Amino acid sequence: MEATSTVSPGKTLKKLQARLRGQVGRAIRDYGMIAPGDRVMVCLSGGKDSYTLLDLLLVLQRSAPINFEILAVNLDQKQPGFPQHILPEYLERLEVPYRIVEEDTYSTVTRVIPTGKTLCGLCSRLRRGILYRVATEEGATKVALGHHRDDIVETLFLNMFHAGKLKAMPPKLISDDGQHVVIRPLAYCPEADIARYAELRSFPIIPCNLCGSQENLQRAQIKQMLQAWECDSPGRLDRLFSSLQNVTLSHLADSQLYDFLGLEAQKIK
Repeated sequence: MEATSTVSPGKTLKKLQARLRGQVGRAIRDYGMIAPGDRVMVCLSGGKDSYTLLDLLLVLQRSAPINFEILAVNLDQKQPGFPQHILPEYLERLEVPYRIVEEDTYSTVTRVIPTGKTLCGLCSRLRRGILYRVATEEGATKVALGHHRDDIVETLFLNMFHAGKLKAMPPKLISDDGQHVVIRPLAYCPEADIARYAELRSFPIIPCNLCGSQENLQRAQIKQMLQAWECDSPGRLDRLFSSLQNVTLSHLADSQLYDFLGLEAQKIK
């Protein structure tokens, strides 16, 4: 009878954390996301991505050669059934500085958006404005969001299919008003690894379907398409993300970014 080898959950977690930590550290270095003395406001929703983001930044904070502060911020949008006690209890156990912001955007969105329509667009805009305001109030120099590699690739295809734009989520950006630097330290991290990490860490996940508008999103269709591609050709999502880092403007078609009008062949002397 053949012996079977098993890997303990602890070893799996340690290995996975090391991989994710390396990816986060590399993204931070590649894009200059965090500088000495930064006050990083980590936007914590209660989902697997933001829990993982906070967890890995806390790990890096202890080992990084630079000093930076972390402030966890949750926006309680007053969705029905939102478990208000979970995040404060979790953050107090970690002894992480935090702030819970209460704003009833749920009532605003449900009043403005017709029944049956997706609430997420307006909801995210309201949420972003509030978080920027809180960042100013708290003196945060960076606003950290939990978007990962798959989110970035999905956004690329959403914009191509539905907006006619070659545009994704950048790992680092300046807000429209020029006042805030937004960073996405999970930019190199696959969603599947984050989901597994969140499971092994037993984060107290708060479901993201409280408002009942999540099931029929265009993003869900894109996600399904990309997951099928990944199954057919493992590594395809990595290659798609890499394409965002290897752009050849002369082989696209935007005359605002590349001087096609001035493009002439060299004359042979």
